[in-house]
Amino acid sequence: MDVTRRDFVKASAVAAAMAAAGGSLAACASKPDANQAGAADAQTHTAVCRFCGCGCGVLVETKDGKVTAVTGDPDNQSNRGLNCVKGYYLGKILYGKDRLTTPLIRDDAGTKGTESGLREASWEEALELVSTKLRETWKKDKSRLAFWGSGQQPITEGYLIAKFWKAGLLSNNIDPNARMCMASAVVGFMNVFQTDEPAGCYEDLDNADVFITWGANMAEAHPMLYSRLTAHKLQNESVRHIDITTMKTRTSASADKVLLFRPGTDLAIANCVANYLIQNKKYDADFVRDHLQFKMGTEDIGNAVEDGYDKSDLGKSVDKTTSCTFEEYAARLADYTLEYTSELSGVSVEDLADLCEVFADPDLRVMSLWTMGVNQHNRGTWMNHNLHNIHLLSGKYGKPGSTAFSLTGQPSACGTAREVGTFCHRLPADLVVANEAHRRYTEAVWNLPEGYLDEIKTPGYHTIKLFREMSKGNIDFLWSAHNNWAQSLPNLTRFLGEDGEHTGIFDTFIAVNEVYPTLTTRYADVVFPVAMWVEREGQFGNAERRTSVFEKAVEPVGDAKWDVWVLLEVARRVLEGETIDGEDAFTRLFGFIWDAGKDDFNGDSREVNRAIWEEYRTFSNPDLNERAAAINAEKKLKMEAKQLAPYDEYLVHHGLTWPVREVDGQWLPTKWRFANGKQADGYDEVGIEMYGDKGLAGGMSWYKSADRKPSVVFRPYEPPAQEPSAEFPFWFCTGRLLEHWHTGTMTRRVEELDRALPEALLSMNPDDAAALGVNDGDMVQLTSPHGTMQIKVSLAGRVEPPSGMVFAPFFAAETLINRVVQDYYCPLSKETDYKKTCVSIKKA
Repeated sequence: MDVTRRDFVKASAVAAAMAAAGGSLAACASKPDANQAGAADAQTHTAVCRFCGCGCGVLVETKDGKVTAVTGDPDNQSNRGLNCVKGYYLGKILYGKDRLTTPLIRDDAGTKGTESGLREASWEEALELVSTKLRETWKKDKSRLAFWGSGQQPITEGYLIAKFWKAGLLSNNIDPNARMCMASAVVGFMNVFQTDEPAGCYEDLDNADVFITWGANMAEAHPMLYSRLTAHKLQNESVRHIDITTMKTRTSASADKVLLFRPGTDLAIANCVANYLIQNKKYDADFVRDHLQFKMGTEDIGNAVEDGYDKSDLGKSVDKTTSCTFEEYAARLADYTLEYTSELSGVSVEDLADLCEVFADPDLRVMSLWTMGVNQHNRGTWMNHNLHNIHLLSGKYGKPGSTAFSLTGQPSACGTAREVGTFCHRLPADLVVANEAHRRYTEAVWNLPEGYLDEIKTPGYHTIKLFREMSKGNIDFLWSAHNNWAQSLPNLTRFLGEDGEHTGIFDTFIAVNEVYPTLTTRYADVVFPVAMWVEREGQFGNAERRTSVFEKAVEPVGDAKWDVWVLLEVARRVLEGETIDGEDAFTRLFGFIWDAGKDDFNGDSREVNRAIWEEYRTFSNPDLNERAAAINAEKKLKMEAKQLAPYDEYLVHHGLTWPVREVDGQWLPTKWRFANGKQADGYDEVGIEMYGDKGLAGGMSWYKSADRKPSVVFRPYEPPAQEPSAEFPFWFCTGRLLEHWHTGTMTRRVEELDRALPEALLSMNPDDAAALGVNDGDMVQLTSPHGTMQIKVSLAGRVEPPSGMVFAPFFAAETLINRVVQDYYCPLSKETDYKKTCVSIKKA
């Protein structure tokens, strides 16, 4: 058999994980032969992986109404046919033994927090109960109702819930779990470019000369992207990879150089690079002169340690940026010398100088990649700014192989959270509730009277404020979907209480859309069993701005229903008797969807999705709506900058990266933004500067822009919210590992994945363990200022923390590491710092 280099790289990338999970490498080498027995009866559907933000395309084979195989889709340009171990076992997530198939209702509130207390109910009873409680809360005090969504919901589902909450209920108390993973990147992009999401695409992984990972364990969290990175390195001996991290990971293992830095000092390292470029006159002077503006940001902004932190509300001006000259910006950087930064960060002068020279070399194409190590940071927005700064100063932006690339964690954290406006301060397509022009535009698309949305001009509760208020008894109704907040939230001790301690969460009426029992369903008053993945059609938007459709392949198990049907059944009941300009409110907002669904709403999911999509894409294609087009022109909103294609184009092309523009009758995707070039060559035709000044001020000053040029904003080093002390001497960092997805709700139902990684372990430095008298496999007690828990120690070396740091993944409900994790967050983005909690450790 002939083996190509691409086949070899593909096999090498998955071999270790497959062996660990008990799978056969031969089984994933190729798609089954169509002539094999039984294959003739099979059907194949195009889809997208249910897990991480890579957005890998897959082909789903079904037979007799069940998924029988999942293979990589070679026509999807995000992964080009390659799957990781989770993707290989993807079909099995549908068929766990404890799959939720019937609505559940809790009659005795005293059983909350336990596995018991929920009984089976009819859909009618469950829908009526939730609708009644929601309507009662809405009519009494709508500040006491909330929705917490997910970057795992499909795009049209997220769009509808945002429309129901903001236009139907006139409430901004809606936020997604993407607040906890991508919000710092969002505010960073908005600050710099006045629009969100990365400039480049995954094709940059095939073109870079140097890769720099900043706080990103791509080998485990983004395995298919890391496979492309390593494949490019194998094919080009001159390609380098520098891993900048607080601990050695599997990503570090294949890097050419590893720069271990003291937590929080990545801010100083990036400023050191910027200072080096300027002091040595090695920045791109032409690009700086022609395309950039410079600003100073507010400094010493504190940390959200207490509930009363007065900078925690999105409606308040946390950050006042002021214009400055290039020379003034350079002067503020002057302190960040190689020597000062080395002393602060622990990285040698030689390694820092090497990093600086990478950016100084005009002939090198440099791709920076980052994820939670940057975003989940008490200064996460600032660190995003500093990474953009060094790429802009060096002119390494928006070009093939040269870009600053923020990776997303969830399959649709971009598409469903960022793009459709499920954040408490946003509307679809980069619009914000605080801006009058944006409300007028949204009213036009949603066919609402002028001024109708002025009631929601103040942002609602962001995630941590929402759950802090809930723990104090200030939320009467919470609906959550496709997330497991009782395991994933930081500082769970605050929200759930110590054992037996009562918090406001026990008094809140909680409805949950779920597919399996979780820690969160233990606190639910009603559990809606909903359709999972390819049991309905939907769309995900991944890290490279690629929107892809996953087709419906099988019917939902049991009596599970599509989330859209559940939402609209509740909305219909809640809005009964309400009118908008004399017209029935539900019909005005959602009637077109019922029409698309015809007689079989759940069965005709494509027609429903197409109808929702065409309304949603009007936000970025204003010419589809005469009233919206007039406002877009009058207010100079430039909504065309995020154009989307008609729904069926995404099926034909197996996904497209936006903006998608029609040129000579063809819908052309965009690979590189914030750079000049032709649309036909993959560049965004609007160029570098058009994105600026969309009138995004609206009381939120970090969105202001003096003109259309990208902004370089000075952001200094400021220390973490808490640092090690005699009482709490260790840093504690959390994250994901390859085999399990988030809280393990799905992957732990897959026997092979659970066998490969059956428990969460605490990775320790061997010297620290020896000093504490702890051996491999011992149980230890972790204690922080927030809580305590027990966990088993591992000295195996999969994650290798330096002395003074420990790491554990968060997928295991029985370990519940987030009882000790801090809930302090970046004051600008409100994203929590999961990476730098201070703990003490003692043998249990």
